[in-house]
Amino acid sequence: MARQSLVALAVVPVLLVAACSGATSEDATPQDGGTLVYATGDAEPTCLDPHVGGNYPQALISTQYLEPLVGRSEDGTILPWLASAWEVSDDGLTWDFTLENGVTFTDGTPFDADAVRVNIEHLQDPDTGSSTGYLAVQKVASVEAVDATHARFHLTEPDSALLESLSQQWTAMESPAGIERGMDANCAAPVGTGPFVVDSWTPQQQVDLVRNDDYAGLDPEAGHDGPAYVEQIVWRFIPDAATRYAALRSGEVQMIDNPQPDAVAAAGGDSDIALIDAPRPGASNRIELNAAQAPFDDIRVREAFVRSADIDAGIDTLFAGTVQRSSSVLSSVEPDVYSEPDLFTVDLDRANELLDEAGWTERDADGYRTKDGERLTVRFPVSTNQSVAAEQSLFEQIQAGAKQAGFDVVLTPLDLSGWYAALGAHEYEAVSAPYTKVGPDVLRILYHSDGTVPAPSGYFANHAELTDPALDDLLDRAATTSDADERSELYQQAQQTILESYTVLPLYDQLNRFLVRDAEGVRTLNTVATPTFLDARVLS
Repeated sequence: MARQSLVALAVVPVLLVAACSGATSEDATPQDGGTLVYATGDAEPTCLDPHVGGNYPQALISTQYLEPLVGRSEDGTILPWLASAWEVSDDGLTWDFTLENGVTFTDGTPFDADAVRVNIEHLQDPDTGSSTGYLAVQKVASVEAVDATHARFHLTEPDSALLESLSQQWTAMESPAGIERGMDANCAAPVGTGPFVVDSWTPQQQVDLVRNDDYAGLDPEAGHDGPAYVEQIVWRFIPDAATRYAALRSGEVQMIDNPQPDAVAAAGGDSDIALIDAPRPGASNRIELNAAQAPFDDIRVREAFVRSADIDAGIDTLFAGTVQRSSSVLSSVEPDVYSEPDLFTVDLDRANELLDEAGWTERDADGYRTKDGERLTVRFPVSTNQSVAAEQSLFEQIQAGAKQAGFDVVLTPLDLSGWYAALGAHEYEAVSAPYTKVGPDVLRILYHSDGTVPAPSGYFANHAELTDPALDDLLDRAATTSDADERSELYQQAQQTILESYTVLPLYDQLNRFLVRDAEGVRTLNTVATPTFLDARVLS
């Protein structure tokens, strides 16, 4: 079989992160052993197996006990991890992965080619209810276990994003014996090859992780060989940002995520607290307008909404100088990012002209525009688990600006399950829906017409409901080409098409920020920017 090198296909983004960080008082010393307490403000997962569903809170915690086939360096190079090498056929339809020999899952099950096959089939099984992982491996027709250390992927069509997809936590490898236990047992305690093991889960309180003393040490960017330094991680669920920050300041916890902007701003001048800033790859944080139903099935109304939203003023007021405005659908860390700032300048006069042209010429007693007796209403469900308080306040400022143009924006705070239900029932005209995937192929997931069809979990990713054959063609060609320059150009064209459709209002990069105290050696992976505690030490 003819082969070509990996380099010809692997076009990956650069992630700019604080690779290693920690802070404490000057007389503290690092210790081996001990317990590190992490407090998260993200929604508590309903399942600790990231194959099931596939949201970011699952990626955060599963980084500690599940490992992917490949990793990524800071400059975007794909690195060996559980797979030590790979080759791809000239037609792009066959990938041969050489696996690390002698690795076992923490339940003693061998990690081998058959385990890889089981994992891909688990992701593709409708009963698993996967979304993110399911979409990542859609083009894998089958996995053949050639022998114990060689797994052969057969694809339905070339996939230029395959390695990027296999670097993510949502496609990380799990013990086949663990999967065989059934969903309930596997959700409660997935079994991986990582540096920690799920010991127990107390819902609405914490997950206890213990050290894997037999860790094989395959993390390609580990700072040391062998098992983790800390013996235990207590993964606490503290939804309130002020309470999390107080716990950090008091020494009750060593690390928190989702800090408020004022805490981020203060961290720079506080010698006791260090900031890790790790923007997520893939898509920016953005508001998507549902083009499949009124009133946003009219591009004039979509542009009017965008022109009435003063995002810059809200960012300046609410985020204490800690974020930068985006005018792209891709994260700023993606090399292929394309921006058109002029599309998003505030122009209330233009917004009013567009709405008049669209027939929304009357106003009711409350000042909202009407047409044929119907108010110009925009339902906007807000996930309180995914949007920090400052972002929710930003949505309120957008609501106020849009009212000047005559929009009645109805903000509805919901927990994560309620938010998913509203999206699934198409009970929205606008939504901020964070989505993380390594590389520009995220555009295909989010804006290809195929993305309007739900995954087995019931989740569909194309919330803008874009169904543009020309855009589909650009994304299809980008996903199948092996030419890096062509891929980049196609993704640039696709972004221009998306932005000019006015179905997206970019906000800023998806913010992954962590504050650390009384610990050192914490770093984030250059895949989906999740923290790993393999090199971490508690300071005392």
